[in-house]
Amino acid sequence: MSDVSERQELHGLVQAFIERTSAGQEPDISFERLALAILRYQAKHVPAYARLCAAAGGHPNDARDPRELPAMPTDAFRLARIAAHEPADDAVVFRTSGTTGGARGEHALTTTLTYERGALAWGRWALFFDESVRRSAIVLGPRFDDARESSLYFMIQLFAERCAEDSVFLQAGPDAPIGADALAAAAAAAARRKNPAILLGTSFAFVHALDALAGRTLPLPPGSAAMHTGGFKGRSREVAPAELRASIARTFGLDEAAVVGEYGMTELSSQLYEGTLRARAGLVAPAARHGIFVPPPWLRVAPVDGETLLPVPPGEIGILRFEDLANVDGALAIQTADRGRLVQGGVELLGRSSGAPVRGCSLLVPEVLEG
Repeated sequence: MSDVSERQELHGLVQAFIERTSAGQEPDISFERLALAILRYQAKHVPAYARLCAAAGGHPNDARDPRELPAMPTDAFRLARIAAHEPADDAVVFRTSGTTGGARGEHALTTTLTYERGALAWGRWALFFDESVRRSAIVLGPRFDDARESSLYFMIQLFAERCAEDSVFLQAGPDAPIGADALAAAAAAAARRKNPAILLGTSFAFVHALDALAGRTLPLPPGSAAMHTGGFKGRSREVAPAELRASIARTFGLDEAAVVGEYGMTELSSQLYEGTLRARAGLVAPAARHGIFVPPPWLRVAPVDGETLLPVPPGEIGILRFEDLANVDGALAIQTADRGRLVQGGVELLGRSSGAPVRGCSLLVPEVLEG
């Protein structure tokens, strides 16, 4: 089988896995089996991952569980190309914000279809579960065409175009200001239509918008909601999650349960959400309180020890390892420095490890770059 045929087959298997599991059906292939097939493909075609496996003293062909294999540290995406294909085959390259200085991490994809299938399936699970609702989308950000390196704005535009009847984007570019008058006009238009609206934006975009409103309230129609995502990355003053959630709810006339947090990163193709909006609607939500994020069936999360990178006992805090089936083109297994623990129904996120880089992650990076 050619490299291209193998890649296309793996993408097709992942898309089928997403379709079946998001519909509550058993997949045709288990998570473990599909993950190992992808990891073996990546060990053959991603030089950095081949070096990482060699340094760890193992090979995907010998593994019986994905957890036996090393995960790519997020820092490696800033320092090497982590892709199983040549740049000429890139359909899109998502890049980290780079707001903290230095090189920017890159995530190259040969197709956006797998990303789209997963993002829409889990976005509908968390936010757009009632497809009978005619909804307006108010985006505190630009269109993807005006921020083409952002996976976040790619996802948000998908939601605005596929899950809403109408939408408005309030920024001309990622660094453009959000005007209070434009936001007020969008809220007033939603109120006139009497359709529920959903506000979509980063945490720092919400902070800037709330500051611009200076205490002004813009009540949205009943049934409206908000999704905020991402950290602050030096783009605004930082606001504690509970304070930001309360401010969003108060300003737009929402129940706090309708203010949903999302967790994702450029290096991943899948996202996690708080289940509070589903629970408020009386639907099944494995975790229904703020701060607990629910991964989709095609994404697994494991807290590991910061020194050994081995799984910690159940309920204990570790740094988070992600195994994302939708990451066919680069690195299925990714090691972060984000702290968290598994709880019933989801993952409790506890912020990044402070101070020096986590030792286990920093030791992996030279192995990725060597050669």
